[in-house]
Amino acid sequence: MMAQVGKQAPSFTLPSTKDATGPKDLGKKISLSDYKGKWLVFFFYPLDFTFVCPTEIRALSDHYDEFKELDTDVLGCSTDSVHSHWAWLKLPREQNGIGGTRYPLVADFTKEVARAYGVLDESSGVAQRGLFIVDPDGVLKYAVVTDDNVGRSVEETLRVLQALQAGGLCPAEWKPGKSLLQPA
Repeated sequence: MMAQVGKQAPSFTLPSTKDATGPKDLGKKISLSDYKGKWLVFFFYPLDFTFVCPTEIRALSDHYDEFKELDTDVLGCSTDSVHSHWAWLKLPREQNGIGGTRYPLVADFTKEVARAYGVLDESSGVAQRGLFIVDPDGVLKYAVVTDDNVGRSVEETLRVLQALQAGGLCPAEWKPGKSLLQPA
């Protein structure tokens, strides 16, 4: 099943860094169904230990409380192994690491999930930079894929999430507190 806005998001079960305190307890499985009843920002990034990726991962983590206030979880994914994720999580930010990240990362080492979400670059075997918002019923509500050289905006992700949660017709540049459009 290929990801399509307005349809059920492709399910997955992947090994993660969730609740890991060391390399020996890595790999706790996380499934899309674990987020039933909550909103989920599920994003793919190309590779661990790169340049643009840590800026996005850290920015999402820095705004994690804002996502939680919107009853939303965040989950990052790449085609790297869970062991690579762990090593990167242990590296301080000053050394281009993602230490202190407040949400788990999952490892799509088989590349099946990246393929299902339409972000796998088949020639390199690496996920493209994709971000998906899934509603509490598991329906994919938003999808964006950008060039690997361009980081995503957390502010825009929060704005889109709030627009989706507003439950109405949101005009361009809509922000919380602004009026929704009324159908004629």
